[in-house]
Amino acid sequence: MSQLHVEAEGVTGADPEVVWALVADANSYSSWGPWSDGGYQPASEGPSRKGSVQWFRYGRRTTSVEEILEADESRRLVYTVVRGLPVRNYRAEVTLTPMSPKGTSVRWTATWDGTFMGRMVRRRLQQVYRQVMTALIAAADHEAVPGRRK
Repeated sequence: MSQLHVEAEGVTGADPEVVWALVADANSYSSWGPWSDGGYQPASEGPSRKGSVQWFRYGRRTTSVEEILEADESRRLVYTVVRGLPVRNYRAEVTLTPMSPKGTSVRWTATWDGTFMGRMVRRRLQQVYRQVMTALIAAADHEAVPGRRK
């Protein structure tokens, strides 16, 4: 079966540790992204670790549940959707690459099976990924301002 793919990329002036603090804490996603709520099952503080199960509510109707497959601090986060999206074999990866002399390149990608429902949600996921990347870059840039809480 063919695979579908979406991705979004951006660059922030923030260091990878600042971006990681945002990406690796499901409890904070609603403060910077398009989600209305988020957290862990069972409830815990972040950061996300291999085996963590996190959830995110998007709008009123959609709640996705994800399992962290890999977490390489300040570098890479890989997860799969357990339920909530009508997709099969969904695998997403957030990659943070330090830039010289300062800043971080961020790449967020996902692939899943090209089923009928998978094809139906592709366009919406493309929009969501762009929206998430814009929000993440803005939040990281905001956090990177000197004198802000790190």
